[in-house]
Amino acid sequence: MRYNCIIVEDNLLERDALEMNLKKIEGLTIKAVLKDGLEAVSILKNEPIDIVFSDIDMPELSGLELLRSLKNPPVFIFISSHSQHAAESFELDVIDYIVKPVKLDRLIKAVDKATEYLKIRNNVNNEPAKQLFTPNPSTDFSRSIDAHEYFFIKENNAHTKIHMGDVLYIESMGDFSKFYTLQNKSHLVLISLKNLEIQLPENLFIRVHKQYIINVLHIKNITVSDIRLTNNTNIPVSIAYKQALQDKLINKKTLTRFIGE
Repeated sequence: MRYNCIIVEDNLLERDALEMNLKKIEGLTIKAVLKDGLEAVSILKNEPIDIVFSDIDMPELSGLELLRSLKNPPVFIFISSHSQHAAESFELDVIDYIVKPVKLDRLIKAVDKATEYLKIRNNVNNEPAKQLFTPNPSTDFSRSIDAHEYFFIKENNAHTKIHMGDVLYIESMGDFSKFYTLQNKSHLVLISLKNLEIQLPENLFIRVHKQYIINVLHIKNITVSDIRLTNNTNIPVSIAYKQALQDKLINKKTLTRFIGE
């Protein structure tokens, strides 16, 4: 299946470079290459577009303003020279955010994420899963958590059983969330990360970024900017969630030289 996309970038050299790289990626049809957000509004009103690759800082209409102006926006991938817009972008459910200069491998990763999301969205059952956990009156997730405890997710017209301890981390994909497990498998569900955060036990799963929830059982080490998991995946920690991570986990679980230190 091919996906229609547009490029919105006010810098001529970066616009041409992005177009050249996107032409190397299979499955994309570039419908238009535009120099500002106002041009994009016209195209998006009249053409069926699946993916928008957009700069953020543009004259007249920024990438963020462009996205907000659309009632039913296509999938957005923002490309910017500055990382400070990332948090606001993810609030608007963009599928990915790339900081310039854009490397081909990073662009491929973003396209894969976007097309995977589109495939699921186009085929998903229109009835969202209302409940993540199978009811079990004898289980209290607010107390101690056993790694062998489990939940069910709905996928492919069936309910898949997943053990708590097998989940490495969960990534937001707009209205969907993607579970990554120890078995090198992934599961995409029609549940937002916000709703998962409410349902999952907070002493096992911690939100560390707009896009990520991690399983504390699989933390290898924590730095100022990211967390390395036991499979050597690095998960970024955003400023908005850093204090909660410090209070809920680091302060409570760090050994000190003296009691009360």
